[in-house]
Amino acid sequence: MTAAHARTGEDASPPTDGWRLFRGDGRARPVDFPEAPPWRRFSGGAEDAPRPRPYLIGPEEADVVNAALLLRRPLLVTGHPGTGKSSLAYAVAHELSLGRVLAWPVNSRSTLQDALYRYDAIGRLREANLRRERAESGAEPLPEGPGIGSYVRLGPLGTALVPGERPRVLLVDELDKGDVDLPNDLLTVFEEGEFEIPELARLPEQEGTIEVLTADPRRTVPVSRGRLRCSQFPVVVITSNGEREFPPAFLRRCVRLDLPEPDEARLRDIVRAHLGDAALDGVEDLLRAFLDRRARGELATDQLLNAVFLRKGGVELPADGLLTAVLHRLGGTV
Repeated sequence: MTAAHARTGEDASPPTDGWRLFRGDGRARPVDFPEAPPWRRFSGGAEDAPRPRPYLIGPEEADVVNAALLLRRPLLVTGHPGTGKSSLAYAVAHELSLGRVLAWPVNSRSTLQDALYRYDAIGRLREANLRRERAESGAEPLPEGPGIGSYVRLGPLGTALVPGERPRVLLVDELDKGDVDLPNDLLTVFEEGEFEIPELARLPEQEGTIEVLTADPRRTVPVSRGRLRCSQFPVVVITSNGEREFPPAFLRRCVRLDLPEPDEARLRDIVRAHLGDAALDGVEDLLRAFLDRRARGELATDQLLNAVFLRKGGVELPADGLLTAVLHRLGGTV
Protein backbone atom coordinates (compact mmCIF):
# COMPACT_ATOMS: atom_id res chain seq x y z
CA MET A 1 0.00 0.00 0.00
CA THR A 2 1.27 3.47 -0.84
CA ALA A 3 2.62 5.42 2.13
CA ALA A 4 1.57 9.05 2.27
CA HIS A 5 3.32 11.68 4.33
CA ALA A 6 1.79 15.08 5.06
CA ARG A 7 3.91 18.16 4.44
CA THR A 8 3.29 21.51 6.02
CA GLY A 9 4.40 24.94 4.86
CA GLU A 10 3.29 28.38 3.88
CA ASP A 11 3.15 27.65 0.13
CA ALA A 12 -0.49 27.07 -0.83
CA SER A 13 0.32 25.63 -4.30
CA PRO A 14 1.22 22.15 -5.55
CA PRO A 15 4.90 21.59 -6.41
CA THR A 16 5.91 22.97 -9.78
CA ASP A 17 7.90 19.81 -10.57
CA GLY A 18 6.30 16.40 -10.39
CA TRP A 19 2.77 17.47 -9.51
CA ARG A 20 1.41 14.19 -10.77
CA LEU A 21 1.20 12.29 -7.48
CA PHE A 22 -0.82 9.48 -9.08
CA ARG A 23 0.61 8.08 -12.31
CA GLY A 24 -1.70 5.18 -13.05
CA ASP A 25 1.16 2.71 -13.64
CA GLY A 26 0.34 0.30 -10.79
CA ARG A 27 3.67 0.93 -8.98
CA ALA A 28 3.62 1.77 -5.27
CA ARG A 29 5.77 4.71 -4.19
CA PRO A 30 5.94 7.07 -1.18
CA VAL A 31 4.72 10.59 -1.98
CA ASP A 32 4.73 13.91 -0.17
CA PHE A 33 1.33 15.56 -0.29
CA PRO A 34 1.54 19.33 -0.89
CA GLU A 35 -0.43 21.86 1.13
CA ALA A 36 -4.13 21.75 0.32
CA PRO A 37 -5.95 24.76 -1.16
CA PRO A 38 -6.95 27.25 1.56
CA TRP A 39 -10.64 26.35 1.16
CA ARG A 40 -9.92 22.61 1.61
CA ARG A 41 -8.05 22.80 4.92
CA PHE A 42 -9.67 21.52 8.08
CA SER A 43 -9.23 22.33 11.73
CA GLY A 44 -8.05 18.90 12.87
CA GLY A 45 -10.01 18.86 16.11
CA ALA A 46 -10.91 22.53 16.70
CA GLU A 47 -14.61 21.66 16.74
CA ASP A 48 -15.87 24.99 18.02
CA ALA A 49 -13.86 27.19 15.64
CA PRO A 50 -15.81 28.93 12.87
CA ARG A 51 -14.54 28.72 9.32
CA PRO A 52 -12.82 32.05 8.57
CA ARG A 53 -12.79 32.19 4.78
CA PRO A 54 -12.76 35.24 2.53
CA TYR A 55 -16.29 36.07 1.42
CA LEU A 56 -17.10 39.04 -0.79
CA ILE A 57 -20.51 40.33 -1.84
CA GLY A 58 -21.66 43.70 -3.10
CA PRO A 59 -22.88 46.53 -0.84
CA GLU A 60 -26.49 46.11 -1.99
CA GLU A 61 -26.50 42.44 -1.01
CA ALA A 62 -24.78 43.26 2.29
CA ASP A 63 -27.53 45.79 3.03
CA VAL A 64 -30.18 43.08 2.62
CA VAL A 65 -28.27 40.91 5.11
CA ASN A 66 -28.19 43.82 7.54
CA ALA A 67 -31.94 44.33 7.14
CA ALA A 68 -32.55 40.72 8.18
CA LEU A 69 -30.22 41.13 11.16
CA LEU A 70 -31.95 44.30 12.36
CA LEU A 71 -35.46 42.90 11.84
CA ARG A 72 -34.55 39.56 13.49
CA ARG A 73 -36.08 37.80 10.50
CA PRO A 74 -34.85 34.70 8.62
CA LEU A 75 -32.79 35.50 5.52
CA LEU A 76 -33.95 33.47 2.50
CA VAL A 77 -31.02 33.26 0.07
CA THR A 78 -31.50 32.14 -3.52
CA GLY A 79 -29.17 31.99 -6.51
CA HIS A 80 -27.42 29.62 -8.88
CA PRO A 81 -25.29 26.81 -7.43
CA GLY A 82 -21.87 28.10 -6.48
CA THR A 83 -22.85 31.71 -5.83
CA GLY A 84 -22.03 31.36 -2.11
CA LYS A 85 -25.45 30.88 -0.52
CA SER A 86 -24.33 28.50 2.22
CA SER A 87 -21.01 30.28 2.72
CA LEU A 88 -22.89 33.45 3.61
CA ALA A 89 -23.91 31.94 6.97
CA TYR A 90 -20.28 31.22 7.85
CA ALA A 91 -19.25 34.71 6.71
CA VAL A 92 -21.83 36.33 9.01
CA ALA A 93 -20.74 34.17 11.95
CA HIS A 94 -17.09 35.03 11.32
CA GLU A 95 -17.51 38.78 10.82
CA LEU A 96 -19.82 39.18 13.83
CA SER A 97 -17.90 36.74 16.07
CA LEU A 98 -20.98 34.60 16.68
CA GLY A 99 -19.11 31.31 17.03
CA ARG A 100 -19.82 27.95 15.48
CA VAL A 101 -22.51 27.77 12.80
CA LEU A 102 -25.37 25.37 13.53
CA ALA A 103 -26.07 23.66 10.20
CA TRP A 104 -29.25 21.79 9.26
CA PRO A 105 -28.94 20.20 5.78
CA VAL A 106 -32.50 19.53 4.63
CA ASN A 107 -33.57 16.53 2.56
CA SER A 108 -36.87 14.87 1.65
CA ARG A 109 -36.98 13.02 5.02
CA SER A 110 -36.28 16.04 7.23
CA THR A 111 -38.87 16.99 9.85
CA LEU A 112 -39.25 19.92 12.21
CA GLN A 113 -38.68 17.66 15.22
CA ASP A 114 -35.32 16.54 13.79
CA ALA A 115 -34.24 20.18 13.80
CA LEU A 116 -35.60 20.83 17.32
CA TYR A 117 -34.64 17.71 19.29
CA ARG A 118 -34.42 13.93 19.30
CA TYR A 119 -35.46 11.63 22.11
CA ASP A 120 -33.85 8.18 22.29
CA ALA A 121 -36.86 6.34 23.69
CA ILE A 122 -35.46 2.93 22.70
CA GLY A 123 -32.20 3.52 24.54
CA ARG A 124 -34.00 4.60 27.69
CA LEU A 125 -36.37 1.62 27.50
CA ARG A 126 -33.46 -0.78 27.17
CA GLU A 127 -31.82 0.65 30.27
CA ALA A 128 -35.09 0.38 32.24
CA ASN A 129 -35.58 -3.24 31.13
CA LEU A 130 -32.02 -4.16 32.07
CA ARG A 131 -32.47 -2.73 35.58
CA ARG A 132 -35.76 -4.54 36.02
CA GLU A 133 -34.28 -7.87 34.86
CA ARG A 134 -31.37 -7.56 37.28
CA ALA A 135 -33.73 -6.71 40.12
CA GLU A 136 -35.96 -9.71 39.37
CA SER A 137 -32.99 -12.07 39.17
CA GLY A 138 -31.54 -10.86 42.48
CA ALA A 139 -28.33 -9.68 40.80
CA GLU A 140 -26.42 -6.71 42.11
CA PRO A 141 -28.18 -3.56 40.92
CA LEU A 142 -26.47 -1.36 38.37
CA PRO A 143 -24.94 1.96 39.48
CA GLU A 144 -27.17 4.97 39.23
CA GLY A 145 -27.62 5.53 35.49
CA PRO A 146 -27.99 8.68 33.43
CA GLY A 147 -31.24 10.58 33.72
CA ILE A 148 -33.70 11.27 30.94
CA GLY A 149 -31.66 14.30 29.85
CA SER A 150 -28.95 11.96 28.53
CA TYR A 151 -31.49 10.62 26.04
CA VAL A 152 -32.55 14.05 24.74
CA ARG A 153 -30.35 15.91 22.26
CA LEU A 154 -31.27 19.28 20.84
CA GLY A 155 -30.99 19.62 17.07
CA PRO A 156 -29.51 22.61 15.22
CA LEU A 157 -32.69 24.72 15.47
CA GLY A 158 -33.29 23.70 19.09
CA THR A 159 -29.72 24.61 20.02
CA ALA A 160 -30.04 27.95 18.21
CA LEU A 161 -33.02 28.78 20.47
CA VAL A 162 -31.10 28.20 23.71
CA PRO A 163 -31.10 31.52 25.66
CA GLY A 164 -27.83 33.44 25.45
CA GLU A 165 -26.36 36.91 25.41
CA ARG A 166 -25.62 36.77 21.68
CA PRO A 167 -27.56 35.07 18.89
CA ARG A 168 -26.34 31.91 17.18
CA VAL A 169 -26.14 31.48 13.42
CA LEU A 170 -28.39 28.74 12.02
CA LEU A 171 -27.94 27.55 8.43
CA VAL A 172 -31.02 25.83 6.99
CA ASP A 173 -29.46 24.47 3.82
CA GLU A 174 -31.58 23.75 0.73
CA LEU A 175 -35.00 24.04 2.33
CA ASP A 176 -36.63 23.49 -1.07
CA LYS A 177 -35.49 19.84 -0.95
CA GLY A 178 -37.68 19.19 2.11
CA ASP A 179 -41.31 18.17 2.41
CA VAL A 180 -43.82 20.63 0.99
CA ASP A 181 -45.22 21.28 4.49
CA LEU A 182 -41.87 21.91 6.17
CA PRO A 183 -41.79 25.72 5.61
CA ASN A 184 -45.22 26.06 7.25
CA ASP A 185 -44.09 23.84 10.11
CA LEU A 186 -41.28 26.28 10.80
CA LEU A 187 -43.55 29.33 10.98
CA THR A 188 -44.69 28.91 14.59
CA VAL A 189 -41.16 28.37 15.88
CA PHE A 190 -39.86 31.35 13.94
CA GLU A 191 -42.69 33.56 15.19
CA GLU A 192 -42.73 32.44 18.83
CA GLY A 193 -39.03 31.68 19.30
CA GLU A 194 -39.84 28.74 21.54
CA PHE A 195 -40.83 25.07 21.52
CA GLU A 196 -41.79 22.31 23.93
CA ILE A 197 -40.25 18.90 24.55
CA PRO A 198 -43.29 16.81 25.64
CA GLU A 199 -41.14 14.03 27.11
CA LEU A 200 -39.74 16.54 29.62
CA ALA A 201 -42.95 18.52 30.13
CA ARG A 202 -44.65 15.35 31.48
CA LEU A 203 -42.09 14.79 34.23
CA PRO A 204 -43.15 15.25 37.88
CA GLU A 205 -42.71 18.61 39.60
CA GLN A 206 -39.52 17.59 41.43
CA GLU A 207 -37.84 17.02 38.05
CA GLY A 208 -38.66 20.50 36.76
CA THR A 209 -35.21 21.31 35.33
CA ILE A 210 -33.30 18.77 33.24
CA GLU A 211 -29.87 19.04 31.64
CA VAL A 212 -30.01 17.93 28.00
CA LEU A 213 -27.43 17.45 25.26
CA THR A 214 -27.09 19.97 22.43
CA ALA A 215 -25.83 20.07 18.85
CA ASP A 216 -22.61 21.59 20.20
CA PRO A 217 -19.93 19.02 21.13
CA ARG A 218 -19.75 18.23 24.86
CA ARG A 219 -22.25 20.95 25.84
CA THR A 220 -25.42 20.57 27.89
CA VAL A 221 -28.05 23.15 28.80
CA PRO A 222 -30.87 23.20 31.39
CA VAL A 223 -34.47 22.91 30.18
CA SER A 224 -37.18 24.01 32.62
CA ARG A 225 -40.56 22.27 32.49
CA GLY A 226 -39.81 20.96 29.04
CA ARG A 227 -39.84 24.37 27.33
CA LEU A 228 -37.07 26.35 25.62
CA ARG A 229 -37.48 30.00 24.67
CA CYS A 230 -34.76 32.10 23.07
CA SER A 231 -33.59 35.41 24.51
CA GLN A 232 -31.99 36.43 21.20
CA PHE A 233 -33.62 35.26 17.97
CA PRO A 234 -30.95 33.38 16.01
CA VAL A 235 -29.46 34.60 12.75
CA VAL A 236 -31.26 32.23 10.39
CA VAL A 237 -29.88 31.82 6.87
CA ILE A 238 -32.12 29.68 4.65
CA THR A 239 -30.82 28.64 1.23
CA SER A 240 -32.87 27.53 -1.75
CA ASN A 241 -31.97 26.50 -5.28
CA GLY A 242 -35.40 27.52 -6.51
CA GLU A 243 -36.66 23.97 -7.03
CA ARG A 244 -40.02 24.83 -5.43
CA GLU A 245 -41.99 27.92 -4.47
CA PHE A 246 -42.61 28.52 -0.77
CA PRO A 247 -46.00 29.44 0.76
CA PRO A 248 -46.81 33.19 0.85
CA ALA A 249 -47.14 33.12 4.66
CA PHE A 250 -43.59 31.79 4.93
CA LEU A 251 -42.17 34.26 2.41
CA ARG A 252 -43.83 37.14 4.23
CA ARG A 253 -41.80 36.35 7.34
CA CYS A 254 -38.46 36.21 5.53
CA VAL A 255 -36.12 38.82 4.10
CA ARG A 256 -35.23 37.67 0.59
CA LEU A 257 -31.78 37.91 -1.01
CA ASP A 258 -31.00 36.72 -4.53
CA LEU A 259 -27.25 36.37 -4.93
CA PRO A 260 -26.13 37.29 -8.46
CA GLU A 261 -23.23 35.61 -10.19
CA PRO A 262 -20.10 37.69 -9.55
CA ASP A 263 -18.97 39.82 -12.48
CA GLU A 264 -15.40 39.89 -13.78
CA ALA A 265 -14.22 42.53 -11.32
CA ARG A 266 -15.72 40.66 -8.36
CA LEU A 267 -14.17 37.40 -9.57
CA ARG A 268 -10.74 39.05 -9.58
CA ASP A 269 -11.31 40.29 -6.04
CA ILE A 270 -12.36 36.81 -4.90
CA VAL A 271 -9.29 35.18 -6.43
CA ARG A 272 -7.03 37.74 -4.74
CA ALA A 273 -8.76 37.26 -1.39
CA HIS A 274 -8.28 33.49 -1.47
CA LEU A 275 -4.91 33.12 -3.20
CA GLY A 276 -3.07 36.40 -2.79
CA ASP A 277 -2.34 39.50 -4.86
CA ALA A 278 -0.13 37.66 -7.37
CA ALA A 279 -2.69 34.94 -8.07
CA LEU A 280 -4.04 36.66 -11.21
CA ASP A 281 -0.65 36.93 -12.93
CA GLY A 282 -0.66 34.73 -16.01
CA VAL A 283 -4.20 33.35 -15.63
CA GLU A 284 -6.12 35.68 -17.95
CA ASP A 285 -6.91 32.76 -20.26
CA LEU A 286 -8.47 30.85 -17.35
CA LEU A 287 -10.62 33.84 -16.43
CA ARG A 288 -11.80 34.22 -20.04
CA ALA A 289 -12.50 30.50 -20.32
CA PHE A 290 -14.49 30.58 -17.08
CA LEU A 291 -16.60 33.56 -18.16
CA ASP A 292 -17.23 32.01 -21.57
CA ARG A 293 -18.24 28.64 -20.17
CA ARG A 294 -20.39 30.24 -17.46
CA ALA A 295 -22.31 32.14 -20.14
CA ARG A 296 -23.21 28.79 -21.72
CA GLY A 297 -24.05 26.92 -18.51
CA GLU A 298 -23.89 27.06 -14.73
CA LEU A 299 -20.44 27.23 -13.16
CA ALA A 300 -19.46 27.86 -9.54
CA THR A 301 -16.90 30.45 -8.47
CA ASP A 302 -14.88 27.84 -6.60
CA GLN A 303 -14.32 26.08 -9.93
CA LEU A 304 -12.36 29.13 -11.09
CA LEU A 305 -10.42 29.11 -7.81
CA ASN A 306 -9.57 25.44 -8.39
CA ALA A 307 -8.30 26.17 -11.90
CA VAL A 308 -6.18 29.14 -10.75
CA PHE A 309 -4.75 27.16 -7.82
CA LEU A 310 -3.66 24.35 -10.15
CA ARG A 311 -2.22 26.75 -12.74
CA LYS A 312 -0.20 28.68 -10.14
CA GLY A 313 1.22 25.37 -8.94
CA GLY A 314 2.59 24.53 -12.38
CA VAL A 315 -0.24 22.25 -13.51
CA GLU A 316 -0.94 22.49 -17.22
CA LEU A 317 -4.63 22.96 -18.01
CA PRO A 318 -5.26 22.17 -21.68
CA ALA A 319 -8.72 23.36 -22.67
CA ASP A 320 -9.74 19.97 -24.05
CA GLY A 321 -8.70 17.96 -21.01
CA LEU A 322 -8.07 18.96 -17.42
CA LEU A 323 -9.64 22.41 -17.77
CA THR A 324 -12.87 20.83 -19.00
CA ALA A 325 -12.87 18.51 -15.98
CA VAL A 326 -12.33 21.41 -13.56
CA LEU A 327 -14.81 23.78 -15.25
CA HIS A 328 -17.56 21.27 -15.86
CA ARG A 329 -21.18 22.45 -16.01
CA LEU A 330 -23.28 22.06 -12.88
CA GLY A 331 -26.56 21.64 -14.74
CA GLY A 332 -27.70 19.53 -17.66
CA THR A 333 -26.06 16.35 -18.89
CA VAL A 334 -22.56 15.44 -17.78
